[in-house]
Amino acid sequence: MAELKDILHKINALCDSPEPYVLKRLIDTLRVSEAEYKKNNDLANEKIQALNTLLKKHPEYANGLAIFVLTLLNQYHRMSLYTDTGIFSDHTFSSSLMRLVGHRFVPLLPEDDSIVELVAYLFDGKDDERWLACIDKGLWDEMVDLIMVDDAHFDLVATVKNNILNALVILSYRVSGIGLHPDLMKAYPQMLDYSAAFVAQNQEAVLFANEYREAHQLDDYLDVTPRRDIDPAPLLVMLDQCDNIVNTVRKRIYKTGISIRLTNMLLRLEQSLKRMHILSELLTNDDKKRDKAIIELTQAIIVSVKRRYSIGYLIDNNTKLLSRKITENSGRVGEHYISTDKSGYKKMFKMAAIGGFVIAFMATIKILSYDLDLAPMSRAFVNSMIYGLGFVFIHIIHGTVATKQPAMTAAAIASTISDSSGKKSHQLAKLSELMVDIIRTQFVAIMGNVLIAMPLALIISIVWLQVKGTPMIGIEQAEHLLHDLDPFHSLALFHAAIAGVFLFLSGLIAGYYDNLALFNNIGERIARHKLLLRFVSESWLQRFGTFVENNLGAIMGNFLFGVFLGSTATVGFIFGMPLDIRHIAFASANFSHGIFNMAADDFGLGVVLISLLGVALIGTLNLLVSFSLAIIVALRSKGVEVIEWKTISKLMYTHLFTQPRDFFLPRPEPMKYAKIDSQGYMIYEEANKTQKHKLFPKHFAVRRLSSVRVVPEGVAIDTSHTDEMNEKKELQDKLTTDQPTTPTEKKIVKLDVQEFELVNPELLETGIVHSDTGASSSNDKTKNAKTPLPKPKNPPKLPE
Repeated sequence: MAELKDILHKINALCDSPEPYVLKRLIDTLRVSEAEYKKNNDLANEKIQALNTLLKKHPEYANGLAIFVLTLLNQYHRMSLYTDTGIFSDHTFSSSLMRLVGHRFVPLLPEDDSIVELVAYLFDGKDDERWLACIDKGLWDEMVDLIMVDDAHFDLVATVKNNILNALVILSYRVSGIGLHPDLMKAYPQMLDYSAAFVAQNQEAVLFANEYREAHQLDDYLDVTPRRDIDPAPLLVMLDQCDNIVNTVRKRIYKTGISIRLTNMLLRLEQSLKRMHILSELLTNDDKKRDKAIIELTQAIIVSVKRRYSIGYLIDNNTKLLSRKITENSGRVGEHYISTDKSGYKKMFKMAAIGGFVIAFMATIKILSYDLDLAPMSRAFVNSMIYGLGFVFIHIIHGTVATKQPAMTAAAIASTISDSSGKKSHQLAKLSELMVDIIRTQFVAIMGNVLIAMPLALIISIVWLQVKGTPMIGIEQAEHLLHDLDPFHSLALFHAAIAGVFLFLSGLIAGYYDNLALFNNIGERIARHKLLLRFVSESWLQRFGTFVENNLGAIMGNFLFGVFLGSTATVGFIFGMPLDIRHIAFASANFSHGIFNMAADDFGLGVVLISLLGVALIGTLNLLVSFSLAIIVALRSKGVEVIEWKTISKLMYTHLFTQPRDFFLPRPEPMKYAKIDSQGYMIYEEANKTQKHKLFPKHFAVRRLSSVRVVPEGVAIDTSHTDEMNEKKELQDKLTTDQPTTPTEKKIVKLDVQEFELVNPELLETGIVHSDTGASSSNDKTKNAKTPLPKPKNPPKLPE
């Protein structure tokens, strides 16, 4: 306490000529290391509480600390702090990686006038992120409330507010640029044609900034309390509409596809809109919102500054971006991977039985192919074609291969974790139930494959012996097949894990090519191919294009999965590594061939049981590895923390011990999920039942690009707008009286396969539509905006 008091006293004495090292002493005193935290979990809160107690007891210290911090910040260039720090960069991954790798050898030059360097100097502890995260939110709120500036130093507050307003306008222009980017307009052209939210938010941001600056006399370095508060509600309305457009674009991804560039763009758009919300709340008179915005912005800046040179953070951020791209496209592979009721359960078994039937012959052909004397690369090619073409054939005849975990499953998992799905505890409970349904579906798929492939392979060996008069394979080869299934004396489990990785990768590949077909309109381009139209009819080519678009992902995923399986052993042979694969369906067929053709003297119950155990463990590893990777990718895209993984595991274990039947048989009452139907298809609803025939939600301002302003109902309006209010009322009365007799005023908009009607009165439900005169007056205010503040003097040099 005495040390804190001494530091605060020194800060109060130096508040008009601040030095960074003094503030660093205060932060170092409050900091709690990892070792200290392990000894006392409440130590961080105790130190903050001690600081708050001192600030309460000595208000002059709180005022001096506020003046010290604001004066110090005003000596640095702050704009990039508000507009760039914590917002995803538009640089490519490769260029960012090369920049950071180069920094390891030749460090980048620091920007001495940037406040980022000041933050990096103040918060230089390796455990600062954890330290700040463990501080109680109530103590943060209390500290922010205590640190206030007196009336004599409102020029500092005015300077900070001016910078916030400038940053708000800069972000607004960036949002307009991203929102009207051709790639985004291509993703949802209809909405952007009729909603000028991205342009309107910029108009509102500029108008709000100028009105706020003028009302508070910020250009005169004052911060007076105006007679009428400048409400940011109109701006927030437009920001919410921009958010809704982004969410709608995400919902349409399963129809339009998405690229890494567009995924990056949407993420930057979301972050910029969120930052604009925070900056607007920094200027509000609501103490709770303002304090929350200060805390949120401060923590985001500190975390971003700490990680700006981290290669691991860059890789982590981009893999999350890739995860989001994967999970945001459902991968329409034409197969059901999640069954929630008895009908879906039975259908999955039938599909798996079809797959098992084909796999029995595939395994037989692969065994017979070893009679050919081939070079290693030729062997890899033959095996790859057997696997790849066989899997594609299974897909075409509507069969399935056990343990497949495509991007569709990852999307199903990710859909249960979203900002609009309720409380996080409820989401995690739903997620655990979904995982039970996925495991049960994979179990029945395995049973369908094994229960058909195993007896059919045995029948093939018997028929071969009866027809040919000699065994299909020799005793030595049969023993080799059984040895490969032994979980104790071979690398069967390791090879099964490799196959699990390939199963997962095949799902990602399916999602990638499915997305590629949608994003590039492959089906329509094939249907209009001039050269092909010379040889086939237009209707046939249309059907072929539709088939390719709907099945390209599944075909490529299955084929490349087969290539992975067929070439792994050859790659291992070339590099001298014990690489191979084991898949449960092929292992079950090989078990039958090996048992039937092995030497009679070696046959015994022990061999049968060990081989069956190997088959079961191979299937378990296949499922466990591929399923775990799918969950990791899905949950990483939603930012699920490690502590929440523990919650999911606990829920799964509890379910296993209380209701083990649900992991193997359908539930008596199937679970209902927001985006998954009873058969496992992903559902993307763009309108609920109450808005079935409306193009936009009721709160949307539906309009073309024009200079209009929309103000929500309940927002305080200046009395100078009385004439405009009267004009609005007359217009509304006219529309009300003319509507029954003027049906030609209705506008029909075609969106996808539906038609929607735009009715003019809906424009007035959102708020007040000002006339062109009002718009021109607001533009005049923009033109008459005063010059920006002069550049601050050079900041104090940070200690080495």
